[in-house]
Amino acid sequence: MAKGSYSISSKARSMKFIFLFMFMLNFILSDGDQHEVQLLLSFKASLHDPLHFLSNWVSFTSSATICKWHGINCDNNANSSHVNAVVLSGKNITGEVSSSIFQLPYLTNLDLSNNQLVGEITFTHSHNSLSQIRYLNLSNNNLTGSLPQPLFSVLFSNLETLDLSNNMFSGNIPDQIGLLSSLRYLDLGGNVLVGKIPNSITNMTALEYLTLASNQLVDKIPEEIGAMKSLKWIYLGYNNLSGEIPSSIGELLSLNHLDLVYNNLTGLIPHSLGHLTELQYLFLYQNKLSGPIPGSIFELKKMISLDLSDNSLSGEISERVVKLQSLEILHLFSNKFTGKIPKGVASLPRLQVLQLWSNGLTGEIPEELGKHSNLTVLDLSTNNLSGKIPDSICYSGSLFKLILFSNSFEGEIPKSLTSCRSLRRVRLQTNKFSGNLPSELSTLPRVYFLDISGNQLSGRIDDRKWDMPSLQMLSLANNNFSGEIPNSFGTQNLEDLDLSYNHFSGSIPLGFRSLPELVELMLSNNKLFGNIPEEICSCKKLVSLDLSQNQLSGEIPVKLSEMPVLGLLDLSQNQFSGQIPQNLGSVESLVQVNISHNHFHGSLPSTGAFLAINASAVIGNNLCDRDGDASSGLPPCKNNNQNPTWLFIMLCFLLALVAFAAASFLVLYVRKRKNFSEVRRVENEDGTWEVKFFYSKAARLINVDDVLKTVKEGKVVSKGTNWVWYEGKCMENDMQFVVKEISDLNSLPLSMWEETVKIRKVRHPNIINLIATCRCGKRGYLVYEHEEGEKLSEIVNSLSWQRRCKIAVGVAKALKFLHSQASSMLLVGEVSPEIVWVDAKGVPRLKVTPPLMPCLDVKGFVSSPYVAQGT
Repeated sequence: MAKGSYSISSKARSMKFIFLFMFMLNFILSDGDQHEVQLLLSFKASLHDPLHFLSNWVSFTSSATICKWHGINCDNNANSSHVNAVVLSGKNITGEVSSSIFQLPYLTNLDLSNNQLVGEITFTHSHNSLSQIRYLNLSNNNLTGSLPQPLFSVLFSNLETLDLSNNMFSGNIPDQIGLLSSLRYLDLGGNVLVGKIPNSITNMTALEYLTLASNQLVDKIPEEIGAMKSLKWIYLGYNNLSGEIPSSIGELLSLNHLDLVYNNLTGLIPHSLGHLTELQYLFLYQNKLSGPIPGSIFELKKMISLDLSDNSLSGEISERVVKLQSLEILHLFSNKFTGKIPKGVASLPRLQVLQLWSNGLTGEIPEELGKHSNLTVLDLSTNNLSGKIPDSICYSGSLFKLILFSNSFEGEIPKSLTSCRSLRRVRLQTNKFSGNLPSELSTLPRVYFLDISGNQLSGRIDDRKWDMPSLQMLSLANNNFSGEIPNSFGTQNLEDLDLSYNHFSGSIPLGFRSLPELVELMLSNNKLFGNIPEEICSCKKLVSLDLSQNQLSGEIPVKLSEMPVLGLLDLSQNQFSGQIPQNLGSVESLVQVNISHNHFHGSLPSTGAFLAINASAVIGNNLCDRDGDASSGLPPCKNNNQNPTWLFIMLCFLLALVAFAAASFLVLYVRKRKNFSEVRRVENEDGTWEVKFFYSKAARLINVDDVLKTVKEGKVVSKGTNWVWYEGKCMENDMQFVVKEISDLNSLPLSMWEETVKIRKVRHPNIINLIATCRCGKRGYLVYEHEEGEKLSEIVNSLSWQRRCKIAVGVAKALKFLHSQASSMLLVGEVSPEIVWVDAKGVPRLKVTPPLMPCLDVKGFVSSPYVAQGT
């Protein structure tokens, strides 16, 4: 009994010891877990989580463990479990990145990419835990500041992946970047980094992926880049790198992808690139490379995409291109290549995209191009190619883009092309194609863009059914098509239709009403007749309507005035008649109108489009201008009130008598007034003054003392570079005048001063009259009549657009009068709002003086091309 009792007691003590040990172990582990919890909660406190992804990140309890938190991964150690990964990619999280996240002692992976994090990345102090991190991805956020220095130190010596792309990091790439000896993946693209690529980067010999694209890096690519033997991907595009491509790149035998686009690289393409036997993608476009394509490039049998476009490469394209049997995309456009297209391109079995446009290529398209490959895009435009389009061009049935414009192709459009149901975009304009338009071409279901303008095609296009449901743009301009315009093109998506410069006849189809997306309709230079159908006004998106040089007649539909976005309307050189709708041009979008050479009568509308219209746009009609504005080139409108014939004759007779008497009196008065000129010489303390009066009233009321007193009192009206205007009044009466003081008369030739005699003959309603001059030695004064009103410079900001236009036209009339009818010696100097006066009725008047310098400055007054056009 005692022995059994001892055995039970010994077992009890053993169990107590085990329980105590487990309790102590759990306590130790719990204390470690609590430290990680606090770090993660501190990190969470700096964030905003609109999707509530971090909702279960709460204080540690027995019912849940940290490893079950969203985005948290733990290791599966048998003795303990710690956080080794935080993955919160694409959770729309905002806020700053707390440094506490880098203090997790066992963290190896941190992925915060594709969020909206802001601020700088900081490290409060060094942590031994940083050396555990192998994967760090902060890409696609809004992080700012310089690249954190600790990231490029021994603290991250085990880092294998570093992705900071598509943020707003600035400054230089640290020279210490070479210390990341374990790094295999580095992406710093899409930031605002500046300066050079540090040479130390070539120390990262384990690096496989290098992207520094889309920054502002300058200078040369490090010459020692060939030491990075593990590189498989280089992407340095979209920077400002210069110099030549290092030949040592040819030593990177594992390289699969080389992208140096959109830089300022110069020189030849290195021959050593031909050593890159694993290279599949070579992108060197948008640089300043020159010379021929090295023959070694055609030895890269694994090449899939070769893009050398937008450089200054020259020479012929080698027939050795046939060796690139894996090639799918070949871009050599916008260079200076010459010679023929190599026949070998037709034998590339995987070729899908061939773009050779904008070179100097000659000859014909290889006869079997498209027969042995899955060709989808062919662009040979803007060369000197000739011949016919090969029948095999769409043999694969996959061709969707055919661009051949601006060459010298000839012959008919092949029927094989018209059966190419995969076509979507076809541009054959500016060639020498002839014959009829194949009827099958008008039934291709996927074509949305068809331009065959500028050829020698002929025949009718209304003799077939148009069924092109995807068509958005159709241009048949500059051909020899005839017959009527089809009532429908089998689509409601048409946006641009250009049938100009052909021989189409008949009336404008009513079917245009079924084109709700139509933006541009060009029917000029045909033989169309009849009226403009009102149905065309249902095209509410129409911006440009050109019906010029046809035989159209009738009146302008009133509804045309209501088209909401119409900007260009050209009805010139037709047979239109009637009056112009008075609300035409009331829509602000209409800025260009041409109605010249028709049979319109009546007055121009007083709307914005006609306010300052050029005379050439209304010439050749029976129109008048109700405002009497000569800038339109039209006579002022007469009173249209109807009177009995006898009363009309009597009034004409009486008016003729009155006019004759008034004219006689006016001629005598004006002749006397124009010829009035009185010269006086007056002595005073300054010397002898020569005073010329051009008005008898001024001669009676104004003397030299009045002028000198005005200048002495200094009531300045305005100032210029070498003149000052003063406002004055006669001492013995109330006559007001304005004096202009010339600061240095000796600097002007005598002949220029004498031009004032000619200025006094200038009489125009928009010009202030010169009434006297005073001269003594180097001092000179011009005396002008006083004009009630305000300076334009003082009121211009408060003027409406209509008043500005009216004033601009008035000033323009004055300038036109001066340059065409006044003295040839008379030049208008320094025309500005300072010397333009506007009376109470809004009439502008210009002060004219002898020439100083030819200068026209009306900036700040009106800045509209239509005002300039109208004047």
